[in-house]
Amino acid sequence: MEVELRLFGYKEGHPVTLYTMRNANGFEVSCMDWGCIITKIIAPDQRGNLENVVLGFDTLEEYGDNPHFLGAVAGRFAGRIKGGTFTLEGQDYKLAANANGHHLHGGNKGFSHKLWKSEMMQNESEAAIEFSYWSPDGEEGYPGNLELKVTYRIRDEANDVIISYSAVSDKTTLLNVTNHSYFNLSGDLKQDIFNHELTINSNKFLELDTEKIPTGRYLPVDDSVFDFRGGRKLQDGIDPQSPLAGGGYDHPFLLDSSQQREIMLVDKESGRQLVVETTEPAVVLYTGNRSGLCLETQGLPDSIHHPHFPSAILKKGERFSSETRYSFGVIDR
Repeated sequence: MEVELRLFGYKEGHPVTLYTMRNANGFEVSCMDWGCIITKIIAPDQRGNLENVVLGFDTLEEYGDNPHFLGAVAGRFAGRIKGGTFTLEGQDYKLAANANGHHLHGGNKGFSHKLWKSEMMQNESEAAIEFSYWSPDGEEGYPGNLELKVTYRIRDEANDVIISYSAVSDKTTLLNVTNHSYFNLSGDLKQDIFNHELTINSNKFLELDTEKIPTGRYLPVDDSVFDFRGGRKLQDGIDPQSPLAGGGYDHPFLLDSSQQREIMLVDKESGRQLVVETTEPAVVLYTGNRSGLCLETQGLPDSIHHPHFPSAILKKGERFSSETRYSFGVIDR
């Protein structure tokens, strides 16, 4: 296992470190302590060519304020909260309304736009970068002093990256975190994602209103462009049939299983395959940027306003934990 680190630039006068973890197969993951952003994932295609399979930039300056959250950890609450308001334990809270009057991805300056503490860990069989952040009570309007750790780990015997989250708060609060990487398995952006084939083990998805807020209704995927159970090309739904996402997808899917190959993405031209397994109850499929797609494993957006949704309430003193594994391989020809 190899781990390299270098100065990537400065944010708000503070140095930003870029880490690169690499195993014996040449599989590597690069990430930085600004926003826990994954900048590169280098994976082999069927011919053994090593290429980048996520969207990212070569310099810190190119990220700017990262309006599309490329590769970042979104939180405290990934997704939208209607009106940017909620009530918890009898107390009303007002969050930043940073998306057409609603709260999105943690507000004006969520976890994706913070400098995290980082620690490198390495042995013969695996390498990991542990990021930690202390979010003070009232930050972006959320209650509780929150201690959060995010770990990116790769192993020597497998081409996968495992993302683990752990958090505790001294007040009851909301927490729903995800990684916002954009995948493109063609390698180095040789093609768009239209011909990628996606499988999601999901019988239902959330109905959204015209402002992308859940109505509260679960809809069956049957006989629709949202039925990915048998695998389908993304181009089938990237058209006016899905107007809420600008001609694509921006929809939460309820997962029917946990840590059992719930999601699979395939690019037949390169032969690359991505399998996603998670402890989270849902995945948001986002294709707003047709150069890449997001598979945001998380809880459901606006869950605080829908008691029948899986809860994103983190009780005072309780430990939140979650894990998602992204495994890269090749298909059989």
